[in-house]
Amino acid sequence: MRLAESVRRIEYCITGSDFESWLALYRASLEAFGDRARKRLKLRPPVFLRMAMENAYPRVYVTNRITKGAANHLFGPFPSRNSAEAALEAMLNLFLLRRCVEELNPDPAFPGCVYSEMKKCLAPCFKGCTDERYSEESLAVRAFLATRGESLTKQLEAERDAASADLDFERAAEVHARVSKAEAAASLMPAAVHPLAQLRALVMQPAAGISQDGVDTEEVHLFLLDRGCLAGPVAYSVAGMRHQNEQSGSSSLFAHPMAMQAVPLDEGGTTAVRLASRDVLEERLETALAELRGQLAENHGGVQQTADQLCLFSRWYFRPQARRVGEACFADENGDLPKRSVLRAISRVYRAGVSPNADPA
Repeated sequence: MRLAESVRRIEYCITGSDFESWLALYRASLEAFGDRARKRLKLRPPVFLRMAMENAYPRVYVTNRITKGAANHLFGPFPSRNSAEAALEAMLNLFLLRRCVEELNPDPAFPGCVYSEMKKCLAPCFKGCTDERYSEESLAVRAFLATRGESLTKQLEAERDAASADLDFERAAEVHARVSKAEAAASLMPAAVHPLAQLRALVMQPAAGISQDGVDTEEVHLFLLDRGCLAGPVAYSVAGMRHQNEQSGSSSLFAHPMAMQAVPLDEGGTTAVRLASRDVLEERLETALAELRGQLAENHGGVQQTADQLCLFSRWYFRPQARRVGEACFADENGDLPKRSVLRAISRVYRAGVSPNADPA
């Protein structure tokens, strides 16, 4: 009650999800408290795997330090340090990259370490390989991280198929065992793991359901994550969208979201309604993305704000599936978002929002 003596007005915004509420609270706290906001909200930088490509003999290690210069060599975020260390250990077992942390000055008289004795390292410390061979191994490791294991699994699958075609079944079985190890290591890297410089995703959240003037809305709120910075919300209207029924098992065209639009009155004075092409929905999406990109250009923060907003994204994304509201679609290696997947996700998020008891899967 003592606040009534000092409060002149209360400002608020209506949110439809925890994710949107966290982001609104962070922005308000940053404006009110400055750098103290992250301590009040208990924001900790997310965990990445860093590949030190600037070193003459690159290595990979776990870190939560984000720098602009290392954006191409930071791979994440991971749910926790333990998960990042597990993924790192499984990956290093597939390659011959060094695990030591010392600054190397190769000397043929150096005795090496236990990993070189077990043939798990190329041993550049005592010139156990040429610099060119170590650089080749480093690039293979980086490709594995950038593609979440796809680069190695595709290479091994091609080798296995070639061995089978040559009737060299022992070799095929040996390569198949390596394929299994590579897939197990790749499974430890969540879908969110990307090079930070290429980390781009569209986050879809349910809207509050009513506008500021109390009118019911048919919207889903979109947020854009680009290199760790968040923009949004921008409303995406689902008015007229025919939503897919994924549990029907139907393979018809209506398995994809469609939009219905009115056409002008005919000669009889009646109005007809027809299904519009998917271009209508994609045009709405392009308009929303353009607005989100504009917000990013205006409000792109520094390294610390990047870490803060990545923390907010990780808190939401790595929640248990049963407790996570909304969905995220990640861009491909060219930075393009999969529009059809995005539209299906928007439809699922909207249906789950208007029918809380419905199965969003």
